[in-house]
Amino acid sequence: MVAGNRVAGALTFVAPLAFLVVIWAVVVPAFEVRPQIFPSVSAVFAAGIAGLRDGTLLTHVATSLARVAIGTVLAIIVAVPLGILMGISKGVSAFLTPLLRFFSVLAGIAWIPIATLWFGYGFGAIVFVIFNAVFFVVVYNTLLGVSTIPMPIRNAAASLGAGRLAMLSDVLLPGALPNIVTGIRTGLGFAWRGLIAAEMIATNVGLGYMLFVARDFYQTEVIILGMIVIGTLWLLIDRLLLAPLERATIERWGLVRA
Repeated sequence: MVAGNRVAGALTFVAPLAFLVVIWAVVVPAFEVRPQIFPSVSAVFAAGIAGLRDGTLLTHVATSLARVAIGTVLAIIVAVPLGILMGISKGVSAFLTPLLRFFSVLAGIAWIPIATLWFGYGFGAIVFVIFNAVFFVVVYNTLLGVSTIPMPIRNAAASLGAGRLAMLSDVLLPGALPNIVTGIRTGLGFAWRGLIAAEMIATNVGLGYMLFVARDFYQTEVIILGMIVIGTLWLLIDRLLLAPLERATIERWGLVRA
């Protein structure tokens, strides 16, 4: 029963994408669209096979994934403690909230120019952009998660002798974890956008760079291939890793019944 539901869910998820491919396969040859404007399905497929054979596609994918992973992990390591601190201290929250709101609208691609000046063109600048794309979202969601923990629960833990470390590990972090996971899921979406924009400007390898170079040579099949790979990677990460983690976290801490 469970396996059947999963298969049905997977088919429901894939069906719109398959329908889009069918429309693409019919419309492009029917209207004799020039390859320089929009490629055929077969041309994109051939570009993908060529990229796999010479290893360039895998290199671009691996490099982009590594940058996203490192930037995201660094952002989480800094953002979660800061968000918890803001959630338990009204003074810290009052001081940092205006800064948080100010910089949150600048997160992501707005940092690319200054990042290239600070770190040069390459790994450091791109990781910095990804860090900013994730950091502010996770801080805000962590703060929101801590703020929604009822005070009676905190007082009950304190009355039972919970010290600061126990309060953090047994009350604050578990209570905020569903919001933290949601923030990570949202922040990763922003991270991919920032990654592609930064790779078009600040590096010579990665999926964004692949799109940028293909534009110069009118290789629309490579551009569409890159877009498909980016979208597919995000769907796989979100559906196979982040969404199950979010559901498990919510179920684990009793917000819904498993």
